[in-house]
Amino acid sequence: MWLAKPYTALSCQRRHAPLPTQPQPTPRTTTIKLLFATGPSLNTRLLVAVLASVALLVTEQRSQQLDFLRATLSLLIEPLKHLVDLPTTLLEQTNDSMNSYTTLKADNERLRQEQLVQQTRLLKLEALEKENIRLRALLENSFKLGEQVLIAELLSVKMAPYEHIVVVNKGTRFGVHPQQPVLDANGVVGQVFRALPLSSEIMLITDPNHAIPVQVNRNGLLTIAVGSGELNRLLLPFLPSNADIRPGDLLITSGLGGTFPQGYPVATVDEFTSQPNKAFASITATPTAKLDRNRELMIVWSKTAPVPLTVKPETAATPSAATEKPHE
Repeated sequence: MWLAKPYTALSCQRRHAPLPTQPQPTPRTTTIKLLFATGPSLNTRLLVAVLASVALLVTEQRSQQLDFLRATLSLLIEPLKHLVDLPTTLLEQTNDSMNSYTTLKADNERLRQEQLVQQTRLLKLEALEKENIRLRALLENSFKLGEQVLIAELLSVKMAPYEHIVVVNKGTRFGVHPQQPVLDANGVVGQVFRALPLSSEIMLITDPNHAIPVQVNRNGLLTIAVGSGELNRLLLPFLPSNADIRPGDLLITSGLGGTFPQGYPVATVDEFTSQPNKAFASITATPTAKLDRNRELMIVWSKTAPVPLTVKPETAATPSAATEKPHE
């Protein structure tokens, strides 16, 4: 016999419970229609925009109702315009600043170089001005002297101890010869010691080996001035203690000896010291010439005949026709 299972309420509920249903997928056609079917069409939008533009233009032409709206919108849009133009403006300003810096730097360097050149030229002009003044003084002094003079430029100074010798750029080619007096605008400088074809050596009056006959301009007292070896001092070693000479007296050339013409200023007495136990007084004088500042010197010819400064070619003598004596 078949045994029947007991029929319970729980088993009945399980037998008659509905099965869970699966979600049904939405068709693709519905989704595509929803994407492209929302809102008005493009033609409608274009038509509305055109009609709005025409309406705004007509309103603007016939009334001023849109001025306030335009002003308000311009205030709102102006920051946006500046914000849009900001990168371009910054780029242009940066580029201009870099170009300006480069240009200013180049101009500064060029102006600095021009300033240096102008300062150098100004120094040269000052030197030329001083030289012009010296040459004018020499020219005026040459007119006062009355002798023929030749202006020579200083080339070098010999550095041997206790020797005061300078070299000038005029020599025998210009007619210079030894023992010629040499002056500057203030007085006697020395005499030509050695004459070479293109240059000459000048011994200054302060050289220990140089002596020059002088006289006191105040009373005509004659004596000899000897170089001391110092550039600003002369010695008068041959005057007694009772000699009529005092500080401040001007010494001029006496013309004795034939080397220096008479009347050229030589020195000014600055110290007179009598020495009772010695035969001669100690007298010193300061040269009137600027021995340490001269660039140009005057070489003097005491003769009245002019000295040719250039060699002129000698004209060939034409042989005279020989006259033949008739043979007797």
